[in-house]
Amino acid sequence: MSHTVIPVDVFDYVVFGATGDLSRKKLLPALYYRFADGQIPDDSRIIACARTNIDKPEFRLMAEDAIKDSASSISIDESVLKRFLCLLHYQVIDVFNDDDWSALKTFMALKNDDRVTVFYLSVDPSLIDPIVSGLKANQLHTTSRLVIEKPLGFDLPSSVHLNNLLRSVYDENRIYRIDHYLGKETVQNLMALRFANIMFEPLWNSHYIDHVQITAAEKIGVQGRGGYYDTAGALRDMVQNHILQVICLSTMEPPATFDADSVRDEKLKVLQSLKPLTSEHMNANAVRGQYAESAEYSGYLQDVDKKSSQTETYVALQFYIDNWRWAGTPFYLRTGKRLSEQAMEIVFIFRKMPHFIFGKTSQEVQPNALVIRLQPDESIDIEITTKEPGHGGMRLKETTLETAPSTSIQSQDAYQRLLMDVVRGDQTLFMRGDEVEAAWQWIDPIIEYWKQSDRPVDTYTAGSEGPESANALMKKSDRAWRKIQ
Repeated sequence: MSHTVIPVDVFDYVVFGATGDLSRKKLLPALYYRFADGQIPDDSRIIACARTNIDKPEFRLMAEDAIKDSASSISIDESVLKRFLCLLHYQVIDVFNDDDWSALKTFMALKNDDRVTVFYLSVDPSLIDPIVSGLKANQLHTTSRLVIEKPLGFDLPSSVHLNNLLRSVYDENRIYRIDHYLGKETVQNLMALRFANIMFEPLWNSHYIDHVQITAAEKIGVQGRGGYYDTAGALRDMVQNHILQVICLSTMEPPATFDADSVRDEKLKVLQSLKPLTSEHMNANAVRGQYAESAEYSGYLQDVDKKSSQTETYVALQFYIDNWRWAGTPFYLRTGKRLSEQAMEIVFIFRKMPHFIFGKTSQEVQPNALVIRLQPDESIDIEITTKEPGHGGMRLKETTLETAPSTSIQSQDAYQRLLMDVVRGDQTLFMRGDEVEAAWQWIDPIIEYWKQSDRPVDTYTAGSEGPESANALMKKSDRAWRKIQ
């Protein structure tokens, strides 16, 4: 199936931290594929900024290697790659050096047309303040757009401080807080499924949905991120941003129109409706775990080279959304590292039939479910009950109706869409400052409770489906987690 490519306007994309992992593994390949697809004009510039003392030819060689490494089974057109590399420029910059800022300003002034200008901060959070201040001091902020990667603060006070810093230089409508989960094709399809199909709307509420399960499972461990991860943990790393954003899009009310602020207004209402997990109910509704050594994998403590740590690599929560649509429907989320499979899905499990006419067969029938899968393969599946073919009476079985994006679309990394959305000025798939703060407001009490708790983190065997305490979380309401697959 072919897809429509709509070219964007000529732009300057300035990437701070351009020699880092994110740039090499995600940003440069994403920009190349958009160029190869005909979406990026040849007169655009990608201006790499970093402290590494290399020149433009050296950076282009590094970028070429990064793009080819990302291609795997996809063939690279050498002539297209050569044209793309001509878009790349390199500026050595120490963000604390005024002369380096002057050199960047001079270079950017070589193109004095009305092109879109984007500054992408792929840097350590400690460098955001000097970069934003440098942009303002050199008058590079006046019409440009700013892209910020997570972490968007470490708690509510730090996120408020970050938002105040950004807004002191940029208007909110020029700040793009990026979450790559929101760029996935299935997330887009989720909104189409909900708001373009009348058949689902009457069922999308607590009257028909028994409960919702959200799973974000990773097979990998901390993978060299031990220094960061041991100060963050799974709750900050996954729940506060990726998972809560997907929950918002899955449960929000229909926006008045499909524009950025209308969508984000509805997402904010969901975050503000999350019922707080109070300390008296925390042990019953919140589980934290840490992977331990197995025959196949090292444990977390070995991976971060520590004798002890209470940092969670696994979180399971039961919570409620206190609004008209979802009142009384329990939501269960789990996320963890070193689990049995790599998977990200949100599953709406419907109530059982009020009266089942098929007798003893009822014990064998599973409730209907809508499965929105983001990893490893993107799809939207509907699990229903049908008759098993053949003679011998009414035997029922579970049947899955599958809907998946075309292979060419599915293979696109989410950054490809999001980078071009910034150039188009479309903030629909980016977080607004008040969303970030509302998410932290719900997360912070959980972090604080665990920080003060005498109860040690539960352990689970690396390569398993998580700690037994997470299963107990479900069993108390006579429910069970779906198998991670």
